[in-house]
Amino acid sequence: MQLRRLAVVTSAALLTPLALTACGSPGGGGGADGHVQVLASFYPLQFVAEQVGGDLVDVENLTPAAADPHDLELSPARAREIGSADVVVYLSGLQPAVDDAIAQRAPANLVDAADHVKLLSASVTGGDQAEEHDHEDAHDADHADDADGHDHADDADADADEHDHDMGGNDPHFWLDPTLLAQVADPVADALAKADPDNAETFHANAADLVERLGALDQEMAAGLASFAGATLITNHTAFGYLAQRYGLEQVGITGLDHDTEPSPARLREIGQIARDHHVSTLFYETLVSPRVVQTLATDQGLQSAVIDTLEGLDPEHDKAGDDYISIMRRNLQTLQEGLVAP
Repeated sequence: MQLRRLAVVTSAALLTPLALTACGSPGGGGGADGHVQVLASFYPLQFVAEQVGGDLVDVENLTPAAADPHDLELSPARAREIGSADVVVYLSGLQPAVDDAIAQRAPANLVDAADHVKLLSASVTGGDQAEEHDHEDAHDADHADDADGHDHADDADADADEHDHDMGGNDPHFWLDPTLLAQVADPVADALAKADPDNAETFHANAADLVERLGALDQEMAAGLASFAGATLITNHTAFGYLAQRYGLEQVGITGLDHDTEPSPARLREIGQIARDHHVSTLFYETLVSPRVVQTLATDQGLQSAVIDTLEGLDPEHDKAGDDYISIMRRNLQTLQEGLVAP
């Protein structure tokens, strides 16, 4: 499938290992320099750890630059580092390889964002809409099969099982709402303080500062999108449900949360009709996913296409530009302002 992305493998050969020692300096972390050694499972959590820890921590991202965190695989050496790190910050359920390594290695200080942020069901954020449509198409096809003596009951059970699997329960993309990402700051500060009690006050002050900056970003985005309340946001993958819900947009996905899903011809026709009905001018595609489907559909419908960042990972160009979570979210805001049509 054209949306299928290669599995990501981290290894000592690809990523610089954490400089870990058995004993840290008094009052400091486990690194040779006394810094707290932190592993973050993907970029938004790396950003939080870096902002809260400041120059007292060394933060490594388990997901390589420009890679899809959903497809992460860990080498044995990298999995062992999870057990040796002073602090591990992750989101349970997003990356099975990380979940498995944590279960096996039991890090000393663990922050699971899912324990501190109320994740929403995909049915609430709109992440299941495309899967529901595809299920209906399959259901109609089953009725046609009945004419050939096909066992519809068996197929219905199989389709239901596949549909449940594809829905995946909760939508994990909470970080696209800055107020929700802010909820991870204090738990990270608490974990860093356990690893380095002497600097607990600094960690908590940094967390408070980050919460304030994310709050300011939220206000900026709310003001910038206020005139687009109710606008239709068509994306190739329903990763933007939290953003849409926070700022009053109506997300429509060509595919659902399962980014490997191939949109059916019926789904593409439906998206075209939605675009016409709601006077949509731009179709959005996310970073880390092939833009081919969106660009082809946009051309067919006489629409524009634009890229919007899920912030799941930074590529080298982001690093060169000095980008971070806040600057990229501001760029997303500008992209949305240019591409959305007020209802």
